Formats: sequence, structure tokens, C-alpha cells
Amino acid sequence: MPFRLLDGFRKIFEGQAYRHRSSTQGDRLARLVYEDLYTLGRSALLQKRIDDIDCVVNVTNRVTGIKVRRGDGTLGESLPTVPGVKEPGFVVGIGPTANVQIGIEVKIIATAMIKQIDRVINDLRNQALQFKNRNPSAITIAIIGVNHAIRYSSYEGDRVFLAEGARSPAAEGPKAIQRLDAGARQDYDEFIVLPFQATNSAPFPFDWMNFVSTENLYSAALIRTLRLYETRFQ
Repeated sequence: MPFRLLDGFRKIFEGQAYRHRSSTQGDRLARLVYEDLYTLGRSALLQKRIDDIDCVVNVTNRVTGIKVRRGDGTLGESLPTVPGVKEPGFVVGIGPTANVQIGIEVKIIATAMIKQIDRVINDLRNQALQFKNRNPSAITIAIIGVNHAIRYSSYEGDRVFLAEGARSPAAEGPKAIQRLDAGARQDYDEFIVLPFQATNSAPFPFDWMNFVSTENLYSAALIRTLRLYETRFQ
């Protein structure tokens, strides 16, 4: 089956410049994970709750009555006083939630990886803790895209910065993954790394390092998540 997350991730880079400071990228990608969980069809329990709009995606990522740091996408029980709604093109409804059943944090590191890796690890660990503070039973998922292109162009206003050679994503990507694995994997139920190649230069090509492997690893993580949901939220 085609996975909406993988297609959505590709579209961030392919045919257009990627602006790393966009604050909505993670929200949009996290929402696609919930669509994939539903479409996979391995949890009748979750499917029924989504169909009945008993469980919805909280696009503000703030649990009603609880002040905590926002994540990129949370799914929880909808409020009886504010019914969730379904939007065109999506099966999973949106609305405010009373709790967190599944929490997703998305990170994309496309360049200057080693320079920012400690901050990324701290953000991941802190967000996992926030999910668990909202609900100790919450299923936590990290989605981390890691670039491996031989060169990369980043943009700050009208200025363009080129990373290549020892500072290229190809050189830093494998090291970044090792640091991520050691520093944050243990904090998540599912820790999904998406290795890709994007130069961020016209004509803005995109490719997966190994699409078959990425698709298989992602689908396996979805199945495990659904099995875990059946156990924790029956």
C-alpha cells in the first residue's frame, strides 16, 4: 500500500526549495501517520474509534486543561462538548482532546547536522517526557528525516549557503544517526529514521537512500504501534 507519510515527506523537498524554519511541516507529516495507521487496518478498535470520531487528532497539540510543551501531532479522546470534525482528504477527524493516546514528534535534519544534533536529541527526549506526563500509557513515536546528499543548499533570506565535502549531509548523516540512536531512541516506543537525499538546489530532486528498506521499516513500526494500541487502550 502507498504510505501517505512517505509521499508527504517527499513533497516537502521535491520540485521546490525546503525552508527549514517552517513550523507547520511536522504537524502535517504527523497527521499523515495517523492516516496510515487507519488505512493499514490492523486495529479494529482504533478504526472504530476514528470512524465514530471518539478519537481525533489534536492539531493544536494541547490537551484541554493541561499546560505542556506542544508536540507535532497527538491523537486522543475527543471532548463530548466539542465534537471532532472530519476534513476533506482525511479519514481521521480533528478537534480538542482530553488526553494523549499517541504522540508523534517529527524532526528533519537536512544540513549542519553535527552542529545541531545535541539540540535535536534534547528536543526529542523532552517531548517524549511531555507525552508521558500527559499520559503514562501514551504511545510515543519519533519520525526523523536525515539527509545524505553529497551537497546541500540552505537559504536565509536572499543568501545561499552551500554545504559540501566534509560538511556535506553525506558525510554527516551517518554520524548523526549514530548520535540519535544513542541519545534518544530509548525514549520512544517507535523511533523511525528516514534516510533521504535532497540537494535543495534546482531542479530540487529527491530520492530515498533505500525506498524498499524505508517502506518496510515504516510499515513494521505501524503494525507494532497498532498492536501496542490494542494492548494499552482496550
